[in-house]
Amino acid sequence: MFIDTHTHLYSESFKDDRDEVIERALEASIKKFVLPAIDSTYTKAMWDLKAQYPESMHLMTGLHPTHVDSETIQAEMKHVKEELNSKSYCAVGEIGIDLYWDRSTEALQKEVFAEQIQLAKQYDLPIAIHCRDAFDEVFEVLEAEKSDALRGIFHCFTGNREHAQKAIDLNLLLGIGGVVTFKNGKIDQFINEIDLEHIVLETDAPYLAPTPYRGKRNESSYLIEVAQKLAAIYDLPVGQIAEQTTHNAKKLFRLD
Repeated sequence: MFIDTHTHLYSESFKDDRDEVIERALEASIKKFVLPAIDSTYTKAMWDLKAQYPESMHLMTGLHPTHVDSETIQAEMKHVKEELNSKSYCAVGEIGIDLYWDRSTEALQKEVFAEQIQLAKQYDLPIAIHCRDAFDEVFEVLEAEKSDALRGIFHCFTGNREHAQKAIDLNLLLGIGGVVTFKNGKIDQFINEIDLEHIVLETDAPYLAPTPYRGKRNESSYLIEVAQKLAAIYDLPVGQIAEQTTHNAKKLFRLD
């Protein structure tokens, strides 16, 4: 059994064949899906999907860093707080810092990231971190917020060996997805130095499809490609990759 710890199955990319996509994943032994939030406009779609597949879908709430905007921030953060207060979520995410598209919101992104980490600690929930062109900035906020209550996943981990150790030292698991299958992904060069107890699997569907689907729409069933690549890197049976990463995800998100 596998768990896709980061998949946007509720997104518009799946509007024409969502059920078929989910069915393909279930048939491939991917039995649970963790859905990260983006902003308030997606909340209803996420809960609708949860209602349709109550045993399989597990939801996060949070504000994605690329949707941090000075004009909407108050309403969006109010929404996150209301959701945490009124509904059951398995994590706060995806949250973090993204300086790839826009560096002008860096200060606000840091502020919102820190605030959402504090909310996660308050509600005893893990976080799912989005980091793009922002390792130093993300670690700066994490170091300021570190505590025994801080835990989560460094989603779509693309850093180096040093970044990996820093994340692990902060009580974070590494979310490994399609990038591990890329020729220039680089994480395949050192990931086997990391104990499997620090790793979970993810797709980030519809983004970052693994080889041989690179450039196409990603979907949760492609998690198998990631697992097979890790099995080759670690020189272990795929079943062992499945067992350990599923255990890690269940423990973190308290899925049992």
